[in-house]
Amino acid sequence: MSTSPVNRTFLAVDIDDDLKGKILEVQNTLKSADAPVKFVESENLHFTLKFFGDITQEKTKEISSVIEEKLKNYEPFSISLEEIGVFPTLRYIRVIWIGTKHHDSFSKLQQDLDEEFIKMNFSKERSYIPHLTIGRLKGSTNKELLVEKIEELKDIKIGSMEIKEVVLKKSELTPSGPIYTDLELFKL
Repeated sequence: MSTSPVNRTFLAVDIDDDLKGKILEVQNTLKSADAPVKFVESENLHFTLKFFGDITQEKTKEISSVIEEKLKNYEPFSISLEEIGVFPTLRYIRVIWIGTKHHDSFSKLQQDLDEEFIKMNFSKERSYIPHLTIGRLKGSTNKELLVEKIEELKDIKIGSMEIKEVVLKKSELTPSGPIYTDLELFKL
């Protein structure tokens, strides 16, 4: 039995700093609806490629090797952040997100990595849609106004960014929200 420390871990792409101000503007517009939304803090904005859950340091090393090997097949690529949407539907909002355009390389990267992670006994991701979670709805107060704001912003264009690296992160859950720590950075 392993005695190595266990970390709640995920693989992510961080958001370029120059886009965070525009994302904050979107969040502030949505905040004006005064709905019970827990917005993602600027320093925590990221695209999740894979959530691993609680894993040992040994498993982390295995995952790192797979990522390094797979990324040899990739060059940096650009995506465009635009559109705002929700999961699952506007009638029952759980997550508010910003979508991407020109994300074929992004989806291919995620699928290639996921195929390797499946071989390591991780669950296969359901249909992966690259999206940036910006908030989670925690109740139904002022939901109609929130839906109006989302509709107003649905065709928003945030900007483009180049994906040059992916980051393996540790997530510590605290009463004031998650704290993410970079464990390892991988260049494309």
